[in-house]
Amino acid sequence: MAKNEVNRALAAKKYIVMAEEGEHVLLDKLKEQIGLDLQDAELIYTGVGAINIIQSLQHLDREAELYNVGYAGSANFDLGTWVEVTEVRLNHPNVTYAEPELKLSVFSNQYSDIKQAICYTNTDFVLASDYKDCVFDMELAFIAALEFRNLHSLKYVSDNLSLHAYHELTNGVQ
Repeated sequence: MAKNEVNRALAAKKYIVMAEEGEHVLLDKLKEQIGLDLQDAELIYTGVGAINIIQSLQHLDREAELYNVGYAGSANFDLGTWVEVTEVRLNHPNVTYAEPELKLSVFSNQYSDIKQAICYTNTDFVLASDYKDCVFDMELAFIAALEFRNLHSLKYVSDNLSLHAYHELTNGVQ
């Protein structure tokens, strides 16, 4: 295979990126509730947090199609709500500094049962926030910072900023 053909084959690759194996149940929910089937994508479990993201994804072609699917908290979205992330930022409520805008690929509203919102990525579980109409996770900003050109993110609201509720829903996902 010629080098250009190899590059095109790599670029056409699809990946589902999840932090933990216990999140795989979300793929069935996504298919049942939304109608999105990602069976043709390779599944990558990264582990939680920035270092795990970088170590797991740094080798992937930036033209590959990535679907980050996982649990997220929200201050006001109902539990069980699917959110398509349109933009991701780091959550640093105690200090303000300039950061690049990290926009994500979106489905152009083809799935009516999904809200669209910003995701704030944290290095720890968020237990309180004044931010509304958004979700919180621990990986997405680090994935987006790797500059994948075809990055989608679908978050399932697992809790309203309650670690206990998160653990109850995820049945022990750490």
